[in-house]
Amino acid sequence: MRKRARVIYNPTSGRETLKSKLVDILDVLERGGYETSAYATTPQENSARDEATRVAREGFDLVVAAGGDGTINQVINGIAPLDHRPKLGIIPAGTTNDFARALGIPRDDLVEAARVMTKGQLLPMDVGKASNDEMTQYFINIAAGGRLTELTYDVPSDLKTVFGYIAYLVKAVEMLPQARPIDMKVTYDGGHYEGKASMFFLAMTNSVGGFEQAVPNASLNDGNFTMIIVKTGNMMEILQLLTKALNGGRHVNDSRIIYKKTRNFTVAQTDTKRPMPINLDGEYGGSAPMQFENLKEHLSIFSNLPKQQPQQLLE
Repeated sequence: MRKRARVIYNPTSGRETLKSKLVDILDVLERGGYETSAYATTPQENSARDEATRVAREGFDLVVAAGGDGTINQVINGIAPLDHRPKLGIIPAGTTNDFARALGIPRDDLVEAARVMTKGQLLPMDVGKASNDEMTQYFINIAAGGRLTELTYDVPSDLKTVFGYIAYLVKAVEMLPQARPIDMKVTYDGGHYEGKASMFFLAMTNSVGGFEQAVPNASLNDGNFTMIIVKTGNMMEILQLLTKALNGGRHVNDSRIIYKKTRNFTVAQTDTKRPMPINLDGEYGGSAPMQFENLKEHLSIFSNLPKQQPQQLLE
């Protein structure tokens, strides 16, 4: 019986270039031995998530998330809670494509990205689980909270489409003067912190907003988040930390940073004047308080990493 693949694609991603390449993408997967079909996401809430769940339950062998980080996150949420989890493929067509960057998947050639799935190189990949009293969600790249982390979902989708990554940079410049610290309480493996912080990150790859030095020792499948807490809210100090990050990741040794590996993490806001939104893979994921757990090697994802990097070839 032929293997079945479903391409779940966002027709508005990547300045709408994905649609013109779809026939070629389907052809690559067909030649790779998959009976392939496609589904275009709709404006309906959780369209990609619900389709991923449906085809996974029908026994599809491969689900392909074609779009930006938000589309990938929805597909992850569609299959991560299930007992039977199909293989996952990525075709990056978004603005920053952090996850594809971390996996070495071509970001400037969508058809070449599809060919990655015909080479049989699978990586057992960690998945993050975020939960509170209201919801449980999953993420594959980053969870974050704090004033500056709100910028990714404050950028309108039409601006992302037209202006790409420059839209994020403009929003960051606009929001930097507002980066006042928040009173928060966090716990992590072997420690805790209670006090003011302008943001926290739980990274699962080394690429955050297109910057690969933000979390220099992040691992894709060691079962741990790489945690960063930025304790300062001073604009000049944040710029200093950013300069250190861009200059070889030297920010991780700064006293204004807490930098640790942890499997579990909880965050609560002690200042209740304004809710603390949580950012999951660049999208709004609810508000604190929230608990996070790293699910080690929870999904098998096609990658294009060099041989010397940690990975595992699966049947």
